[in-house]
Amino acid sequence: MSEKTENKKTKSKKVKNKKTKIKKVENGQTVNVHYVGTLDDGTEFDSSRSREESISFEVGSGQLIPGFDAALHGMAVGEVKKIKLEPNEAYGQIRSEHVQSVPIQAFPPDFAFQEGAMVQGQNPEGHSVTATIDSVGEESVVLNFNHPLAGKTLNFEIELLGVEEQVLEKK
Repeated sequence: MSEKTENKKTKSKKVKNKKTKIKKVENGQTVNVHYVGTLDDGTEFDSSRSREESISFEVGSGQLIPGFDAALHGMAVGEVKKIKLEPNEAYGQIRSEHVQSVPIQAFPPDFAFQEGAMVQGQNPEGHSVTATIDSVGEESVVLNFNHPLAGKTLNFEIELLGVEEQVLEKK
């Protein structure tokens, strides 16, 4: 066998290996996914597919709930995965200290109170807060500052659409 023929075979083999290598998701990579989130009763609470807009984020950065982020580890582009997340892997348990009674005078005089409605305001430090109206009394309103999905088991169907290549800059 000539050296020229041997080199061709080696080159061909290297190219083939590059094409068949499947990249698995790791921390620090930016991924692009589609997902559908449902409750155990089948109620859909969120879907990138319904919005026709996938999401991109850095895996391991804490941008998403822990269980969703962890489920991406080891996935390959094109893979679809179904996961079930218990509350501690998602928005946590309902915390009673996040349910507070607030005087009705804290709201505008013409405010239309409706149980189950979301309200926004500011905490004493001036940060924006969101709560759900649990109940309305004569002199006070009970507000629930827990995330609306706290205490719930969440189901997701995740499709990995892409992984951005990381380019390291030379210094």
